[in-house]
Amino acid sequence: MMSVTPIAAFQDNYIWLIQSDDSDTVAVVDPGDATPVIEVLETRGLTLDTILITHHHQDHTGGLPELIKRYRPRVVGPHNPAIEGIDVRVADGDSVRVQGRLFDVLEVPGHTLDHIAFVSAGMPGLLFCGDTLFSAGCGRLFEGTPEQMHQSLTRLASLPEDTLVFPAHEYTLANLAFSRAAEPDNTQRDQVIAECERARETGRPTLPSRIARERQINPFLRSDDPTLQQRLLQQGRLTASEDEPLTSLAAFTALRQWKDSF
Repeated sequence: MMSVTPIAAFQDNYIWLIQSDDSDTVAVVDPGDATPVIEVLETRGLTLDTILITHHHQDHTGGLPELIKRYRPRVVGPHNPAIEGIDVRVADGDSVRVQGRLFDVLEVPGHTLDHIAFVSAGMPGLLFCGDTLFSAGCGRLFEGTPEQMHQSLTRLASLPEDTLVFPAHEYTLANLAFSRAAEPDNTQRDQVIAECERARETGRPTLPSRIARERQINPFLRSDDPTLQQRLLQQGRLTASEDEPLTSLAAFTALRQWKDSF
């Protein structure tokens, strides 16, 4: 069996700790800060043997130098020379074994051009998606295009519905507020809001989510929904004509632009 637990960092980051039940060695995903990782490892008597990196932003890589110096772990990440300390550079279609479990690498550009995700099949599957997919949201387009992000999210949405989703930030309630504006009549989303509010009131993470839930509540995975598209048309955020028919990509682009100023 494998457990995944969050290590809180900064204001709203999660550094995910991956551990097999019969092992005192662990892996972490996107350690932007070394200090909370070291505190957990030392308190629990654990040894860090692997670090997974999804993209180059400092809040995902800032802890690398100190963790490498202290533990000498294997560091797996994208083919971006700007990220120093990576031992194993991986691309789409590659695989890496972590805590005895095989993870496939998916290239998911959009938030950044070097962004990758790690996904493992199983019961349930596990997805570490960095800043590409959030619960009820998606990452800002700092480097990529709407087309790239739309394609990346479509790819993640096609994963088995029981796949557990481990994003790198606690953005869920803010994203759900936008989801309510975009799809006011989504009753499944309203149920999730109540669950997540209770979780945060007691200091619990709203994560992981599941792919099945995201398909129901995440407007960025639902841009092909006719009701959502009509909502965007009514709000003047999307236009359509015989020459420019409605498309999922156009709706996604409108949603992302709306969210940027929401």
